[in-house]
Amino acid sequence: MKTNNLNSKLEMVSKNVSDYEILKLDNQLCFSLYVCSKELIKKYKSLLDPYDLTYTGYIILLALWEEDAITVKALGKRLYLDSGTLTPLLKKLEAHGYIKRIRSSSDERNVYIQLTSKGTALKEDALEIPKDLICSLNLEPQSASALLLALHDMMNLLTSPKVTQK
Repeated sequence: MKTNNLNSKLEMVSKNVSDYEILKLDNQLCFSLYVCSKELIKKYKSLLDPYDLTYTGYIILLALWEEDAITVKALGKRLYLDSGTLTPLLKKLEAHGYIKRIRSSSDERNVYIQLTSKGTALKEDALEIPKDLICSLNLEPQSASALLLALHDMMNLLTSPKVTQK
């Protein structure tokens, strides 16, 4: 059944894009997503600079505003980042006074990340960041919502354990 489903999807793609056309950059889903991601992150820069935050620092804070005092491992899972990537970012946020890292007294392997009062207070100022970003994109609210839903569907598809890697 899966093979038939895959074959029908491939047939649909090949009907829309012939022969070597499929190899053009503009016909690559991954390239379009890459460029959009890169350009969106660039747009965040001017919004985050006043707080001395990078985009990755910002998403760490977003995750902590949802659930504070979580382990580095849980935070990495939530953000799809490994601990080798996350640790230097956490050190930077700690140096800025937004978070503190607390080693578990019961298991020293676990480090908890907790917002400081400065990190918690920033949540109020940050309310304008997503609004300002959406305004800068000139997207209609319905289009933005539809795009977000489509991206969540894709994230679920790509991270689902049912998806087999070849």
